Amino acid sequence: MNFVVDALPLYLNGARYTLLITVGGCAVAFVIAMAVGILGSTRSALLRAAASVYVEVFRGVAALVLMFWLFYAMPLVTGYRLEPVFAAILALGLNVGAYGAENVRGAIKAVPQAQYEATVALNLSWAQRMRLVVLPQAWAQMLPTFGNLIIELMKGSAVVSLIAVSDITFVAQQLRTFTGETLLAFAAALVTYFVIAQIFVALMRLAERSANRRLGRIPDRTRRRQAAGAGVAAAKGGAA
Repeated sequence: MNFVVDALPLYLNGARYTLLITVGGCAVAFVIAMAVGILGSTRSALLRAAASVYVEVFRGVAALVLMFWLFYAMPLVTGYRLEPVFAAILALGLNVGAYGAENVRGAIKAVPQAQYEATVALNLSWAQRMRLVVLPQAWAQMLPTFGNLIIELMKGSAVVSLIAVSDITFVAQQLRTFTGETLLAFAAALVTYFVIAQIFVALMRLAERSANRRLGRIPDRTRRRQAAGAGVAAAKGGAA
């Protein structure tokens, strides 16, 4: 119990860095995913090729190696050293953004062809088609996969301890070294990561419900509840 009480401020500080890197990495990944995913769904062969090159390169590079390159190798080339936290955010964002781009491209392609034909019939510009018709429908399909990618990015942030960022894993390793409490140190880290993951899961579920509600898609549970209510009302009406 004394270990938990004494170490709690350290884990909270580590959680702060983990959240900062996760949110920052997600912001970078989201911008990249939307831009590259949309480019990958255009009719231009050149733009599709550029998007494909980005996706294949950054999906094929380990996030840890990319982070090491940005933090240790890039200064040898440019003479400029990135801050550890920024290097971690950039590496994870570039890596996860490649997976997110494929999610965006697939969601856009999944929008029914009839919707595209309707936008052409209405003489909408490409930008109007994407903003008013395609992306609102694709967004609801993107969210479940985006939720998984956020959790993967958060868990992947554990490697940032290797460039001396004081995240949760770094705190656990330091406590293990100085106290010898291996079991408690990493058990506390495990619980902290789990709690953070559940927060992100809850937020993404809320976002999914909101997106589906805007599109008029009623979740199965709500539909069953409404059907049950209608059945009860009908039964009461028949009895009367």
